[in-house]
Amino acid sequence: MTWATRGILIVGLAAGALLATGVDRLHAQSSDPNGAPNPYKVQDNWLQMPAGRTIGQAIKVQVDHSDGKSIWVFDRCGGKECSDSTLAPIEKFDSSGAFQTALGRNLFATPHGFYVDHEGNVWAGDQIAKNGRGADLIKFGRDGKLMILGRPGMPGDGPGFLSAVSAVVVAPNGDIYVADGHGPGTNDRIVKFSKDGKLLTTWGKHGKGPGEFDTPHGIALDSEGRVYVGDRSNNRIQIFTPDGKFIAEWKQFGRPSDVAIGKDDMIYVADSQSDEKTNPGFKQGIRVGSVKDGTVTAFIPATSPETGSPEGVGVDDAGNIYGGWVAKMAVRKFVKQ
Repeated sequence: MTWATRGILIVGLAAGALLATGVDRLHAQSSDPNGAPNPYKVQDNWLQMPAGRTIGQAIKVQVDHSDGKSIWVFDRCGGKECSDSTLAPIEKFDSSGAFQTALGRNLFATPHGFYVDHEGNVWAGDQIAKNGRGADLIKFGRDGKLMILGRPGMPGDGPGFLSAVSAVVVAPNGDIYVADGHGPGTNDRIVKFSKDGKLLTTWGKHGKGPGEFDTPHGIALDSEGRVYVGDRSNNRIQIFTPDGKFIAEWKQFGRPSDVAIGKDDMIYVADSQSDEKTNPGFKQGIRVGSVKDGTVTAFIPATSPETGSPEGVGVDDAGNIYGGWVAKMAVRKFVKQ
């Protein structure tokens, strides 16, 4: 099957083209969006923080794509923000959960977008601009050098500016995709840079139509380079070509706060906001499926209304899932049984 043919298939599944088996399958799922089985067991106390350091709002949890097993956490300096903190918000752990290192001290206001690429470079962005920080994306290179995209503390929508880096993903060739937007007054767009930080293209604006966004809160790439954007306040994932052409929207994964795609093209979507008001019929949790057909094959429900669901989600090469909690301030590991 060619790339183009697969793209048409995805559009058909999502938009209701004359592909009866795919449409029937997704329609059947929509009758019970919370009905997929849960084959995962939680490991609640997996993370081993260094002495004297507690986890804050863990907005993102990412696997190190250079080894497929180390885990990085982007937390808000032991609390709800970092603008007045001297703690380092970026922490690396080995596969057993043992603490390895930390970085990013005195560089962030409210941590948000985060990714670790195939070369081991760490990319971290801010939700807001405050005290001369934020409105930027910082690359921590393995060579020890920093690269900054955007202008720290200066949000904007022109070339060279970012407003609110909610999510970031880096392609194997080094292209950088930034989900730039988080609520009123921000950009609601995707910004694509080359490996060396040159602006390549932008797409999207505030709205509900194809290619428009309302809080683009997660972003991921599949093995063929398609871009999956968690368009949270529109209760959908939007799928694009690498240059921003709209392919499809998927609503069967709930209200996406974060999106991750594993090396096997399985997709993992954290839904931390669905309820009868914001997204009727959907419960909070993590939904797992395949980008090949959009089928939801597993659902990890929220354990209780008090703890809620993770806002950040990551997956290692062994298929273990990692969730980062904001309200609860925790990181959990889910192992398939």
